[in-house]
Order: sequence, then C-alpha cells, then structure tokens
Amino acid sequence: MRPTGAQGETVQMTRTERILMCPPDYFTVDYVINPWMAGQEGSLDLDLAKRQWSELRATLAGYADIAVIEPQPELPDMVFTANAGAVYGKKAIASHFLPQERRPEERHFKAWFRENGFELLDLDDKIGFEGAGDCLLDRSGPWVWVGHGFRTEIEAHQEIAGYFDREVVSIRLTDERFYHIDTCFCPLTDGFLLYHPPAFDYESRIAIESRVPPHKRIVVDTRDAGRFACNAVNIDDQVFLNSASEPLKARLMLAGFKVHEVNLSEFLKAGGSAKCLTLKVTEPA
Repeated sequence: MRPTGAQGETVQMTRTERILMCPPDYFTVDYVINPWMAGQEGSLDLDLAKRQWSELRATLAGYADIAVIEPQPELPDMVFTANAGAVYGKKAIASHFLPQERRPEERHFKAWFRENGFELLDLDDKIGFEGAGDCLLDRSGPWVWVGHGFRTEIEAHQEIAGYFDREVVSIRLTDERFYHIDTCFCPLTDGFLLYHPPAFDYESRIAIESRVPPHKRIVVDTRDAGRFACNAVNIDDQVFLNSASEPLKARLMLAGFKVHEVNLSEFLKAGGSAKCLTLKVTEPA
C-alpha cells in the first residue's frame, strides 16, 4: 500500500509504472468475436469513445507513465493493448490471436516490443495466446495466473512457465462472456484478489482458493461482473474501473484501496474495459 509520513500524510511515490495504450482513432464494432459484441454492430459513438479513452488516460497518468502506440486503420481492436502480449522484466511474449480479425495487429505490437528493448518470444503459430488478457502476475505469490478455455490455449502455459521462469497456475474459463481471465479476475496489491468465481470451473476455483486466503478474496457478483468491475487497473493502492456497486466499493475500501470510476460504456460494447485498454510494461512493479 502507499506509505504514509509521520503525521499520516500520503507520501508521493516516484512513478515506476509504465502503461501502453492505443488511441481509439479506428475503433469500431463491425464484427463479433465475443458475446458482448453481438447486436452492437454500428452502435458505437466514436466521439464519446475518444473522450472516455482520454479520461482514462488522464486519470492513469497521475499514477503511471503512459506510452502510446500508433493506431492502425482497419484494426479496430488494437485499442485493447492488454492483448498485445505478456511482460515480465525485459522479456515479452507476443500474442497470437485466435480470431482471424485480430491477427494483423500482431506485427505492430511485436515491432513496439522490439523497439522498446524487450527480448521477444514468438510462440508457435499453432498456439493461441492473447497476452495479458490471459496472463496475470500475482501481486504477492511467486506465480503467474494463466487462463485457458476460449482465447488462450493450454499449450501456451508451458512456454510461459519456461520463458518467464515462474510457476504457472492454470485456470479454466467456462462462461463465454468472460473469454479472458482479465474480464473476471484481477490480482491486487498485497495479494488481494478481485474475482467472479462462477466464471471458472471447480478445479480452478480450488486452485485460486488454495493460494489466496479468504480475507484477501474480494468476490464480485454477477451484476458487477457484467459491468466489467474485474477488468480493473491496479496501481499500488489505487483501483481504476468502469463502475462498481456501493457494496463492492465498500469492500475494496475496507481492504485499503481507493476506487476510481471512469465511464467506459463504448468499450463495453466490444467486450472490454479499463484493463483491456492498458498493458503494464513494467512487470513486476
């Protein structure tokens, strides 16, 4: 948590986080690759999306340095930089998207990693892997949570464990609405966890509960999960998300977190929110 001074005042910390974002210049909802997109084709208000993205960027900029990758025509989902890849230290694993619509993004993200000094692992093209949407460092334990079931394949897990030299805890998604683990699972500072248990199978819930003690598990109900409350960005004791109910905000605050709500309604139409729009490139921080 953020340290306090002798009189209890908050001490300003040097910003060490760096987050990659991509402006939504070409953002649209013109195809369906997850359930949230169904019926949303043509409904996007791009001007509103740009304002919402700018508000998220400005809010995060108070706590982290923001790096920006150039958006590309015909690549509407490039705005969701969480799926660019996964980062640990100066190593990165580039994504290989299962939906054909997103595969042209890969070369742009790979170029960014290389230009910014990352040692890059290219997975076999036969292995589906969608970056930090499905690969999340725990904030207390020496392991990485890695999802599978919809958009990342189990074959990627062994590659991640070997390349990052970290234990991988495999957790399986069973609800197609939560197609990446970052839509329903968010490791927080000091080992807390914000998550929606029904999104996972029984064995995965056991794996989660065996590693995260009850007092550090913050369960998110169906209503909050549907508003993408778990798709949150956590920096130190700050949590940034689309929206949260009063009971959920109270539980987060009791755990020592300050909640920042940023309306991201236009991005929810494509099945993404705050976490999807960001990639931490300083991991671990």
